Amino acid sequence: MSLPHSPAVDRGAPIHRREFIALVASLMAMAALGIDTMLPALPDIGRTLAVENANDRQYVITVFGVGFGVAQLIHGPITDRFGRRRPLLVVLLLYAAANVLAAVAQSFPLLLAARFLGGACVAGSRVATVAMVRDCYSGRSMARIMSLAFMVFMAVPVAAPALGAGILLVGDWRTIFWVIGGAAILLAIWIALRLPETQHPEDRRPIRPGPIIAGWREALGDRLSLGYTIAAAGLTGALYGYLGSIEQVMSDTFGQPRLLIVVFATTAATMAVANLVNSRVVMRLGTRRMGHGAVAALLVLSTAHLVLVLSGHETLWTFGIVQALTLACFALSTSNFSSLAMERMGHIAGTASSVQGFLSLTVGSTLGMVIGQSFDGTTAPLTIGFLAAGIVALVAAAVTERGRLFSTAG
Repeated sequence: MSLPHSPAVDRGAPIHRREFIALVASLMAMAALGIDTMLPALPDIGRTLAVENANDRQYVITVFGVGFGVAQLIHGPITDRFGRRRPLLVVLLLYAAANVLAAVAQSFPLLLAARFLGGACVAGSRVATVAMVRDCYSGRSMARIMSLAFMVFMAVPVAAPALGAGILLVGDWRTIFWVIGGAAILLAIWIALRLPETQHPEDRRPIRPGPIIAGWREALGDRLSLGYTIAAAGLTGALYGYLGSIEQVMSDTFGQPRLLIVVFATTAATMAVANLVNSRVVMRLGTRRMGHGAVAALLVLSTAHLVLVLSGHETLWTFGIVQALTLACFALSTSNFSSLAMERMGHIAGTASSVQGFLSLTVGSTLGMVIGQSFDGTTAPLTIGFLAAGIVALVAAAVTERGRLFSTAG
């Protein structure tokens, strides 16, 4: 039996909207910080811990993503039982501890274990953050808030590789983990001082197998929730493939490892602009039209990119430009798809967010690992990965909407 749906009412943030957006963006940035600061350090990590196969360095990224996806099933029921604030404080402190373990690791397997643990811990911040936004907003308003938060969040891919490279100038790769741990503690202090609980008492759910399974069943049984989660999973796979292989693309394919930061800055800037545009027009055009249109554009760009690669006309310039535009389409589609997936899930926001996150991130990180491990010295595997992701996303959206794409409803 379906659980009663909460009315889609925008209650508003419990603190000033700008601070709320900044806090949401900072919480999202914790996971990105754990990925992007690592990229300049991967060669040093490989040398220090005797990693012989260059592709194996990618596991520092991918195991974090797997932990981040799997653990969300645990965090969802916790946030629906204890609220958003207390679980956020706990997972941020545990995330700091996992980074300390990574900083002192003396073997590659131990480092990977610490990375998995770190991803599992910070997954709680993703679940609680999405649930927290849904507590306060719904529909197009939620898409607008998420777009503004993503716009701020995009500063992390710009700054994080540069931060990692800067840290390597004064310390080693272990120092990066100490910095991330410190950032997690500072964010926990901010939440403790400023953020009240956003969950409404009537939405509290007990941690018992029956209600948990019922919540999972509802989240997976809802057409919007499941359909747009599958679409997001395909797109996330392309993103993880990009994150896992971009260091080798810049070093091995183009022979320009120092330009990694520039490429990241360019792609992050276009993603930020895309989210700014979305926040300005989504209230007028709707989440469906924006999300579906972005995926269609991603397919066109990926097809053109693949033609360039296969024809032998790929250059660093074409890669940087087309990849930046493709990731802008990714940003547009995922911010709207996440809102559509949560549209009817307000009463079980934590559980629904965890199920959706588990599927999209676990499947996505696994697909990303396949894309990354397929690196052959060219950009072809990455480009094919984005093309396949776009096809999966558009087909999933079409099935979900029963063929009625680009609708202005919602």
